[in-house]
Amino acid sequence: MASCSNCGARLTNSSHDLCLECFKKEKEIGYRYQVIKGRIAETIIEELFLTLDYNVFRYGMENSIPGVMTLLRGVRGDVAQNIKRMPDFVVQNKRTGEVFFVEVKFRADGEFNYEKLGGDDYPYRNAHIILVSKKHIKCATVEELKNGKEFQYLGSRKEFETDKETIIEFCKFAVQFFKDA
Repeated sequence: MASCSNCGARLTNSSHDLCLECFKKEKEIGYRYQVIKGRIAETIIEELFLTLDYNVFRYGMENSIPGVMTLLRGVRGDVAQNIKRMPDFVVQNKRTGEVFFVEVKFRADGEFNYEKLGGDDYPYRNAHIILVSKKHIKCATVEELKNGKEFQYLGSRKEFETDKETIIEFCKFAVQFFKDA
């Protein structure tokens, strides 16, 4: 009889190397690890915009409705989906007063597209998606992604009036934090 490679418990199905309890723990740890990476990326972007003298307001479900993230895990339905998809931030250019929804995504390989966002079901059509990878910080609007356009370097985005040198410094943070991701 096969046994769990983690705890040694007997396995009822020899095609698996973990018992159900160890599998659930491992899956939970993997989920938490992904959450932590996402929060690091969010913090990098939050601090970047603060450094660029923007007002930054945490907006996502974790901040607007504390505790809801755990409650909605695995829950389906329009309301639950819209809550889960709330952009991470509202940022405001202090000089112009212009306000933007910002959704931050971390992808080690820098690959992200409209379908991964949720496609036509994504409710925040006017959001800017900032993609943090091991090498770059890039940005695209939801509409640009829908139209098949590529992400552009954040420093090239006219609407944010960003400082490329500051962005390069924050890219270095991303490289540091995500080099093994």
